[in-house]
Amino acid sequence: MMAKLRKLFSDINASYWFFPAVFAIGALLLATVTIELDRAGHTGWIEDVNWLDPARPQGASNMLNVIAGSMISVAATLFSITIAAVAFASGNYGPRLLTNFMEDRGNQVSLATFIGTFVYAITVLRSVRMPNESDGLSLGNEFPGFVPQLSLLIAYLLMGLSVLVLVFFLNHVPSSIRINSVLEGIGRRLLKAIKDNFDRPMKARVYSETREGTPVTATAVGYIQVIDWNELLEVARKSGTELQLAVRTGDFVHTGMHIGYWVEEPEEKYADQVRACLALGDTRTPTQDFHFMIDELVEIGLRALSPGINDPFTAISALHWIGAATAEFGWRDLSWSIGEPDDDGRRPLRPMADDFNHYVDRGFGTMRSAVATSPAAAAVMFDTLEGAASTVTDPVRYKRLRDEGEQLIRQARLNLNGPNLEQVEARYAFFEKRTRDGPK
Repeated sequence: MMAKLRKLFSDINASYWFFPAVFAIGALLLATVTIELDRAGHTGWIEDVNWLDPARPQGASNMLNVIAGSMISVAATLFSITIAAVAFASGNYGPRLLTNFMEDRGNQVSLATFIGTFVYAITVLRSVRMPNESDGLSLGNEFPGFVPQLSLLIAYLLMGLSVLVLVFFLNHVPSSIRINSVLEGIGRRLLKAIKDNFDRPMKARVYSETREGTPVTATAVGYIQVIDWNELLEVARKSGTELQLAVRTGDFVHTGMHIGYWVEEPEEKYADQVRACLALGDTRTPTQDFHFMIDELVEIGLRALSPGINDPFTAISALHWIGAATAEFGWRDLSWSIGEPDDDGRRPLRPMADDFNHYVDRGFGTMRSAVATSPAAAAVMFDTLEGAASTVTDPVRYKRLRDEGEQLIRQARLNLNGPNLEQVEARYAFFEKRTRDGPK
């Protein structure tokens, strides 16, 4: 159940309807309360404020009409600009970035502010009444005029707030789709995910393991978006045996696929409980999947180095963030630890752990063939490999980074020639010399 709730929260977080809906309901409640205060006569103090002239029914009606009409028009324009910006960014940087822009809190709150102001103004407008205005019924009763002074003042303040939000939005949208801002957002989120998941220095190397035992098979199709680790640990403990996961967050599963293995076969109900701890969806999300953020950086770099775009400087920025992430992986303990061991020292849940080679291949390895076509990008990749190696104390991990540099120069020799190749060869010779002595 918690996995489903976390998936629901993630979906809401990446939607454009939640904040506008909350702001609209809040504005409706606020308007109802302030109108009742005006009707109860608790706002007479406003008329005693010398610099605040009380509004007349016609003026109040005109002002609320202007506020309501302008707010809904601005909201529609804002939404159109947002969709155009999202389409531009996803088309240029990759469709996987759509989730990042949908989660942008600035866009969500800006749209919600205009919607909330519109709802507030239109609700207050309904209570404004002209002098001797008929009730509109066959009774023909007439009532004195009514102007909700407090409600009108708050509407005016909300209009001022909306103007400030509009100025913020006009600055936020172009700055949010700048490629450096996009890369920084992904990179910093990736670094935070690495620190949260691997918070201990390296003690022993992690190697990919062969999973075997009684399989737990999937009964649904989709991407694993959320894993409820705490509940999964409880299920493993109650089963009386050990559960080895064969999938990670972000993996695609289908009916009959093995998602885990029991060391000893427990009751069938525990397999159902394991499946309930995995929330599936139709796409990958960055909620628990830091592989997704690595792939985003790689995709931006590959697109930038494609012949149709040929933008090595964007690829260089992507390499810088991949290098920073690799440096974090380099000195951390990459083994997963869910919960404390049992009294007998046994760990009932063993998540799927990836070794250092996996992360190097996922980042630098995937970009290598494209980087080898650009002398500028290749030189920077040697720099980032050297920088990442400077944080590594394990000789095996250090050698993996040196090997990546060697594979890059081999690939470059197949793609470059003449002065371009000589430039890259010189940079590789410097890299090889600086990393020859091993970790410091």
